[in-house]
Formats: sequence, structure tokens, C-alpha cells
Amino acid sequence: MLGVTRRQFFQAAALAGLTRKSGVRLAGGFVNDSHGLGHRLRDGALASSPTHTVRVPVAIVGGGIAGLSAGWRLQKRGLQDFVLLEMEPEAGGNARGGRNEFTAYPWAAHYVPVPGSETPLVRELLEELGVLSGGEWDQRYLCHAPQERLFLHGRWQPGFDPQVGPTARDREHVTRFDAAMAGMRATGAFTLPIGDRTARAELDRMSMASWLSEQKLDSQWLRWLVDYACRDDYGARAGEVSAWAGIHYFASRAAGETGPLTWPEGNAWISTRLIAKLGARVRTSSIVTRISRQGRQWAVTTPDTRYVADAVIFAAPVFLARYLIEGGPAVPDFEYSPWLTANLTLDRWPAERGAPVAWDNVIVDSPSLGYVVATHQSLRTHVPQTVWTYYWALADEPPRAARQWLLAARWDSLATRILDDLSRAHPDIRDSVSRLDICRMGHAMIRPTPGFLSSPARLGLRTNVDRLFFAHSDVSGLSLFEEAQHRGVVAADRAIALLGGLNPRD
Repeated sequence: MLGVTRRQFFQAAALAGLTRKSGVRLAGGFVNDSHGLGHRLRDGALASSPTHTVRVPVAIVGGGIAGLSAGWRLQKRGLQDFVLLEMEPEAGGNARGGRNEFTAYPWAAHYVPVPGSETPLVRELLEELGVLSGGEWDQRYLCHAPQERLFLHGRWQPGFDPQVGPTARDREHVTRFDAAMAGMRATGAFTLPIGDRTARAELDRMSMASWLSEQKLDSQWLRWLVDYACRDDYGARAGEVSAWAGIHYFASRAAGETGPLTWPEGNAWISTRLIAKLGARVRTSSIVTRISRQGRQWAVTTPDTRYVADAVIFAAPVFLARYLIEGGPAVPDFEYSPWLTANLTLDRWPAERGAPVAWDNVIVDSPSLGYVVATHQSLRTHVPQTVWTYYWALADEPPRAARQWLLAARWDSLATRILDDLSRAHPDIRDSVSRLDICRMGHAMIRPTPGFLSSPARLGLRTNVDRLFFAHSDVSGLSLFEEAQHRGVVAADRAIALLGGLNPRD
């Protein structure tokens, strides 16, 4: 390495790993990168000099599914005069997507479980959007087969119940676990949304890993499956998630569900339609720098406008409250999982070994959660190009350390790690991909650690604070579509009741 520094050597190695055999370099970069703006907000470094004042009955802060659902509900209940303020150039939060010349694709949330009778709000929305009609689901949006596959022992196996790998003892433990989850499901305590139900204290106090040990369920295969589920919904391993939350993943899902519902762009299909319904009320690139009391009202300040509102629906992540709201709560119990997602544009499909490509494709023992195929729902008989969305929950380090690592990481280094991971199942992946874009999310989702669901800090957010209502899914402690929608709707109903409109129980 004469004349070459160590840093230059490893940079060159990363670049070499991003070059095709043809010599063409892989294109790509970071997208939706707003951490700099967020950090300036945290540090109080954003100046605001509003040039005009706007009076509105309700101001919604945050344009994810919770905020959009609050606006949807306000409209449906007859309140048209409100504003929704979103700091990003595009609303949608974790339900955003992208598009290239081949297909649309998700940047985060990519499906909704088929809602049953216990989730009438989700059914109401999906019926309004044409997904449900006359009690029947539009077959275009129910996930097509094959839905899942696992890469195990050098080849792909269909489904999440592989024929090769688990031993007879593994299967006995899985059978006992399934029976325990069926019993939990039958109690009705884990249905979605959880609303204001409280978690069983004994399950909230211990970790999911501890619960498995208590039940003498120590099959390595079962442990992997449960750990995968916790990383999938909470961005954390079973040892860092409460038993109540871990059980909820399995017990909240109806046995024999025919779904999920999915779209090429994932849940962005829903968010874009909600945004269209709200129209000009959605103000993007409108970062809120301060929410302060103004008599009996609230002043919601952005860099160029001060909104004076009778009520505020705070649909942004709760950890921002202390930086934005006058007298806002500090929430030390709130821990957030960092994530990375990447969209890989494939000019051709890589070689396969074993079961055919599915919608959800998981490599066993990978640090990632695998990838979903954006073109899976296509009805075309030949799909020469596609996009894979790769999900990586950074669950192996404490969240703060993982965030720092993610922020410092170079695009080429992360891209190399992603391709190295995928190459275990697809050795020719580098010659198939022409572009790889990465989205970094330092606070992607709330992490329901042991004790969190029963914590006074979380429970205290369920009531309004002098005309201010917390509406993010953080309030439920579960980063799920059903919870975000429920919290947004509840906040909207309470705001209407406050304004002398409708009873929230109507």
C-alpha cells in the first residue's frame, strides 16, 4: 500500500465492490435525508421570522399516517378549516414511496394486514379508496402468491415453514408456541388497535426472550423466528422488546388471514390518496419551530407563518415535543429504533436457487429483514426489470450508537454491505443492479421495551393537554398503521368536541 493511506485503500475496495464486470459503476446515493434539519431543530438553531399570521380552528403538526388520518376525520365530520404542517418536501412519513421508469416502490411501510371487524376505521378508509367493495376485497391488492420464501442451507425454500432445516424438536416447540399464541388471541386482549387498553403488567415487565425461556421454548429455529418478528415490527431483538409486544405480533393477527394488502409503492398508495383528499390544507416544507400558548389558543410557528389555532393535533413523533411545545413533556422512556432501507433497481433478474421469487424474501441469519419485490403484484407475464426494497433494522447495537454509526456511514460503504449480504443468495447480484438508493431513518419507530407500555409517561399522553392532543402511533407504543390511524381519528374527534362540534362517541 505504498503511497496509499488506509482510508484510501478501504474506499477503493468499496468502490471496486460497486463496479460491474462490464466496468460500469453502480449509481445511487442517499435520499430523504433530513437529519441535518432535524438536528438544527433539536439544537434550537432554526430561526423563524413569520411575516404573516393565519387563524385556524385546528392545526395538525406532522404529515404521517396519524396526521393524515386526523385531517381525513376532520373533513368527514364536517370541519374543513384546518391546516396540516409537514417539515419534509413530501408528506406521508413512513408511508412514503418513490418511482422510476419501471415501477413505483416503497421507502418504508409496505403492507396493511387485512382488517377484520375489530378495525372498522381501516375498513371504512379502504372502502372509500375502492379496495373493499360489497364486503369483497379487490384481488389486485391482496398479496399474490408466492408470498414468502426463506434462503436456508444454500437455497430458497417456500414459505416461513421450511421443509429442510428445523428438527422434530424445533417443530414441537413451534407447535407449542402456536398453541400459546392461539390462546392469547382468543382473549381479545391483543386486537388492533389497542386504543386505551392497558398491557398485562406481568408481560410488559419482562422481555420476549425471557418469556420464551419461562415457557421452556428454547428451539433455535423458534428463537430466530420470534427474533425476526420483533425486528420486523419494532426494530429490536426479542431481548429488548417486552413480552406483551412480542406476543402482540403473533396474537393480533387473525388465524388464516388471506392478506396482506399491498401495492407496488407500499403504503404510499394510501398516503398519496389521503394527501389528495386534503388538498391545499397540506403544507409541505413547513417545519414547525415552536408551539406556544397564546391566551386560550396555541401559536404554531413556522419560518414564515404563525398559525393561531384553537386546538393543535400533535401527530409528529413524541420525542420532538420537548423541543417544540412550550412546557412539552420530556419522555426519557421513549426509545426509537434506527433503520435503513434501500431500493435496488435491477436491469435483469439474478440467478435463483430453489423456490421461485416471492413478494417477501428473507435470508436466514442475515442482519437484514430481506427484501420485497415492487413488481410482484404486476399482471404482466414478462417483467424484465424490477425494484427490490431492502430492509435493515439496526438492532445489534444500542439505538444511540446505531444512529451515530448510520449517520457517519458513507453511501458506498453501506451499498457494499447490502450487496455482500444479498450475494449470499444471489452471487451475481452486482451484475443485475444498476442503481442503489438508501434512506436513513434515525428514529424510524417507537421501541416497546420492557415496562414502556405501562409507563406513566406514555399513559399520560392519551389525554389532551389544554387543547393540544397527541396523535402519533408512539402514544400506542406500536408503530403500526392501525394505531396511527386510530390515534389520528381519536385526536380529531376530541378536537371537534372541544370546538363545540360533535361528541367523540358519535
